[in-house]
Amino acid sequence: MLRLGPALLARLARAPLRAPLRPCGAAAAGHGEEQERFVFLEYEPDAAERAAAAALRRERELKVKPKPRRERGAAAAVPSLSDPSVPPSGVSCSGCGAELQCGDGGAPGFVPAERYRSLVSEGPAGLRGAVCQRCWALAHHGSALRLRLPPEQHRRVVSAALRRPPRHGRGPLLLYVLDVMEVPDPVLPQLPALLGPDVPAAGVLVVGNKVDLLPADCRGHLGRLRQRVAAACARAGLRGAALVDIRLVSAKTGYGVEGLVSRLQRSWKCAGDVYLLGATNSGKSTLFNTLLRSDYCKSRAPDIIDRATVSPWPGTTLNLLKFPIINPTCDRIFRRQERLKEEATKTEDQLSNEEKKYLNQLKKQGYLVGRVGRTFQQQKPSAEIDFDPDTLSYSMDEDPRDAPKKPEEREEFTHNEVKDARWCFDTPGIVKEDCVLNLLTEKEVKLVLPSHAIVPRTFILKPGMVLFLAALGRIDYLEGEKPAWFSVLASNLLPVHVTTLSNADTLYEKHAGQEFLKVPMGGEERMKEFPPLVPQDITLKGIGTTEAVADIKLSSAGWVAVTAHEEEELLLRAYTPKGTALVVREPPLLPYISAIRGARIPGTPAYRTKRPPSFVENLRTTGSR
Repeated sequence: MLRLGPALLARLARAPLRAPLRPCGAAAAGHGEEQERFVFLEYEPDAAERAAAAALRRERELKVKPKPRRERGAAAAVPSLSDPSVPPSGVSCSGCGAELQCGDGGAPGFVPAERYRSLVSEGPAGLRGAVCQRCWALAHHGSALRLRLPPEQHRRVVSAALRRPPRHGRGPLLLYVLDVMEVPDPVLPQLPALLGPDVPAAGVLVVGNKVDLLPADCRGHLGRLRQRVAAACARAGLRGAALVDIRLVSAKTGYGVEGLVSRLQRSWKCAGDVYLLGATNSGKSTLFNTLLRSDYCKSRAPDIIDRATVSPWPGTTLNLLKFPIINPTCDRIFRRQERLKEEATKTEDQLSNEEKKYLNQLKKQGYLVGRVGRTFQQQKPSAEIDFDPDTLSYSMDEDPRDAPKKPEEREEFTHNEVKDARWCFDTPGIVKEDCVLNLLTEKEVKLVLPSHAIVPRTFILKPGMVLFLAALGRIDYLEGEKPAWFSVLASNLLPVHVTTLSNADTLYEKHAGQEFLKVPMGGEERMKEFPPLVPQDITLKGIGTTEAVADIKLSSAGWVAVTAHEEEELLLRAYTPKGTALVVREPPLLPYISAIRGARIPGTPAYRTKRPPSFVENLRTTGSR
């Protein structure tokens, strides 16, 4: 039975009796004049409380203002809580690396003034591990706050970091993260200029990321992808001793990461610190977080260093983040190899239910999956429950009291752990010029960037037909004697529509900005500020009905692989938004992609889609693969 406080009992004694509601209509006919009376236990404020509540309502009504219109790509409006009189903290945000401050709400590292003072009052450890308002919005709401940050700021931060004096008598090892879907990478040719003659780098290790998103068009497709990346490196002037190695990985699903860790550990004696470089959205921060939970970092680092903020919004990382690299001694390498051999003998049936569930989630996200484990883990002491018995006892006239919360003590590295340590740095992404992502809002970027395994969509087109990829790209089949196959590789959330050449302009004018073409979104107002599509003529000659002749890359929105009959000449006209890059990629990245399709859908130019199975690395298979 609930215990009623003395104040409530006193109010009940003063509560007046209320008459019940009188029934209406026919229901009231059977009721007499005498009806049962009920007691309603209601809280009735006294005169002072009613006056205070009325004053508070008036004060709130005066403060209410109409909400400002949200800017394109910005999160919900946040009230200005800055205090320019407070100097910057000198402590970096654990999510993006920007210096924490409360003086300018539009600058990197901003924390609302009230929250900032609260963290400072907790002592030296208060700001350590804290995140800025932008990282908080990205992590908890998936929204990005616009910053007043010039594009060249990222490049200056990276260039200054690489020109630091070499530590341990060795130059840094550059880990260049490249999105394999963006080959040829637009930033890779800029790498020599970024380094300069005064940067004594130990070499460049190129990591082709996001291979889990691409389906295998035939056996040995990873070897061919590696050749395409090597050719892009050679065109950028990166060859010979300067190119340490090329690795294909998926930072998200873990595929190839264990092999990358082994390769990095073999470079310990000839390199100093390690810097993760690359263009925006290449997956550097995701790889940073994956390495942080691997054998590449010190055993206590995952408990001390927070993960980097990861989002599809370009330029999430604003400054340097780092973790200490573990020294790969002979004993550690031996223990690590023993763990990898033991894990390679397991089958999926021998995994725990939790591991199976996690692997099944990764299989839905990518075609290639890997398991990243840790050989050297810090044993955590068992947690002790600390409570005060006095707080659990209270009289009948008192309410229970909450025990005061003790501030959590963050672990810190000791001086000996980091005095001679080598560090792995995550750097800001270099902004890609002529990229369609620079024109899109936050919601549109989430639709355009693929987050799950790409399912190829193949169409057979005759001359005079047009293919639309959302409202971001268009390909017209102008001239040719025979039909050709067009395989679209883009985010599964982007719609593909096929129409005739005579109806194409009308379709675009009517549906651009609407749900039919989906991206861009926002109707006529959005399309007024969106640049128009500009054409580029392309001539191709087919090499066979089973092999694509080229990829037409529609900036970062995706690409279309074109397959035509042998010696068949095609005249195409491709469109992308004005100011964005259109690239004809020869040879194509996945030349046999048109074979991954189902039966032809009757009465349409489309084929049914077909999703290849996923493969788990470092796991023994029970049947044929």
